[in-house]
Amino acid sequence: MDGLPPTQAAQAVERLIANYRGDTPTDAPILRDRSDVVAYAAYRMPATFEAVRAALDALRAAAPGWVPGTHTDIGGGTGAASWAVADAWDEAPPSTTVLDWAEPALALGRELASASQVPALHAADWQRSRISSALRVESTDLVTVSYVLKELDPAARAAVVAESARAVGEGAVVIVEPGTPDGYARIIEARDALIAAGMHIAAPCPHSAACPIEPGSDWCHFAARVSRSSLHRQVKGGSLAYEDEKFSYVAATRFPVEPAAARVTRKPQIRKGMVLLDLCTEGDGLRRDTVTKRHGTLYKNARDAEWGDAWPPSTAE
Repeated sequence: MDGLPPTQAAQAVERLIANYRGDTPTDAPILRDRSDVVAYAAYRMPATFEAVRAALDALRAAAPGWVPGTHTDIGGGTGAASWAVADAWDEAPPSTTVLDWAEPALALGRELASASQVPALHAADWQRSRISSALRVESTDLVTVSYVLKELDPAARAAVVAESARAVGEGAVVIVEPGTPDGYARIIEARDALIAAGMHIAAPCPHSAACPIEPGSDWCHFAARVSRSSLHRQVKGGSLAYEDEKFSYVAATRFPVEPAAARVTRKPQIRKGMVLLDLCTEGDGLRRDTVTKRHGTLYKNARDAEWGDAWPPSTAE
């Protein structure tokens, strides 16, 4: 791992875990030096990539004809979200600018991009910029803000979301946070601000109305399967070849979209001859549907449905 001794790597990972789970200082970057950055890349980049990639899939499903020409990754660190964007639009990837205030993170991000087989990442612009209330972003088609809002105080969070909405003009904003109650609370706060700025919710919600979840009763989050390399298992001290990253997100656009009619908000429960689906819907709010064999093709679709999927699928008869 870039020559970093396993003991030092483990210590850096433990420090990062403590920072991400606790109260994070807002007057200095979390990633302080090369050891922090390398540990972060091994510990968090795969999970961040998969979470952002899942959110982008939902955005693309709601806006299938839209292709961003430019992308700005706010607080992008080593570039996981930028890799996800390049992968999502692999036939015509946008030109990317990564903004972060940790120079060691930007340096490693440049190295990883240069060593990749993705030309769009080779051309990415890595800029040092303080992510704060004073942030100013050049006009762009797509803004991603992944696992950043927790690092900011309330005023800075509000300013970054407002600046993201302004910068995209007629484009889109995708924000991802941990799939925890407080992560969901930050997403709902951002969602409300994006709607107030005149944007349409593309995902995960099937509408731009108020969230039907009663405050404090539950939280909306999803899971992305992350394959673990041997290095990833070593750094995280795990034995399984995979892990599930829990995340909350919102994708919003300035242009009209076609959001899902409903979205599966919990892992489907498969019973004998039936599937129970917990859904968020536009008209009925939170709803549980029971799909049985008598529903034919829809039953087969329900058995194949996964947490976070749109419902019904576009292939359903």
